[in-house]
Parts: sequence; structure tokens; C-alpha cells
Amino acid sequence: MALLKNCYALRSVLRAIPNRPVGHSAILLKSEDRKSMLSSLPTKDEGTVGERLMGMDALISKRDRFFPDANTPTALFNGIPFNEIPICNIRVSPNNTIITICDAKGTPQLIRSCGIEGFKNTRKGTNIAAQATAISICTKAIERGYKNVRVTIRGLGPGRMSAIKGLEMAGINIVSITDTTRVSWNPPRPRKQRKL
Repeated sequence: MALLKNCYALRSVLRAIPNRPVGHSAILLKSEDRKSMLSSLPTKDEGTVGERLMGMDALISKRDRFFPDANTPTALFNGIPFNEIPICNIRVSPNNTIITICDAKGTPQLIRSCGIEGFKNTRKGTNIAAQATAISICTKAIERGYKNVRVTIRGLGPGRMSAIKGLEMAGINIVSITDTTRVSWNPPRPRKQRKL
């Protein structure tokens, strides 16, 4: 008797479902979902819309504007002299990236690193960690009223370019980029040859 009641209940539930072909309905729904997804995708690649491309010829023709001269310290950038613009020091190593924003005199105001940002162990040395750290320190700098910075980058590691990209993505205006990576003119002697 209980089995008969369950059959009647199942029949009433099945009648409530609208009729549609069972065999190929999943395939049709998948193709419709794919079409709607493709129509909702943007036509341009959103990741490269903000990229600025400049050929080498354009750089060479405007060479005077890109290199410092005697008037650079007093040159105005958005109404602020160059020597009064805050400095963003980026220290890059293979294992970590440390970003410091200082005032024009060199007093540190904000310090962030990939370890402080929450990345652990080998992930601290990645370019994604450097970019995330740069974005977080820039949002704090913008809250304090910094709009323009001079960037000084030192060291070799995977986070060099992505840290600068993160500063730009956060909306801060980069006035100049200086590379202060130390170069050893007195390298250590080569290792002894292995004796067999």
C-alpha cells in the first residue's frame, strides 16, 4: 500500500514538470549557455586597454624631455617642483619585495612588503605578490594625499616591473623611474676547478 502511495506521489510530481525532449536537452542548454557567455564577453581585451605603447623612434625624437638636466629639480610636475615630490623606494630581491614611500627629504612614511601583505615562503618572491603589495601601499598613499611619486628601484628579482605596474594600476602618477641597482666592479674570483 505504501508503495502504491509513493507511485501516485511520483506521478503527480512528474506531471508538474513541463514536457521537453530528454535526450538532447542538456546539449541544447550547454550551447545556449555558451552563446550567452560569448555575447557577454567584452570585445576588447580589458587588461590591455590602459597600456601605453610608444615606439623607439618616438622616444628618440623626444629624448630631451626624458633625460634630466640642470633645470630638472625646479621643473614643475602638476604644480609641485621635482625635488619636493615624494619618493617610492622599491627593494627587490629573489625572495621578497619591499616598498617604502618617503617624503621628499627621505623620511619613511609608509612601508609594505610581500610578507606583511600575507604572502608566505616562496610566494613572497613572485611578481603577483609585488603587484599586490604596490597596489595596497598606493591606496594608503592616495588616502594620505600623495598623487605624484618618483620611483627608485634597486635589486634584481621577479617583482621589478610588476611593482611599477601595480603603482600605476593603483592610480598614482609616476614622474620618474631611477634604477639604483648596485653593480660590482670587483667580482669574486671564480671557483677552483674540480679535481678528479
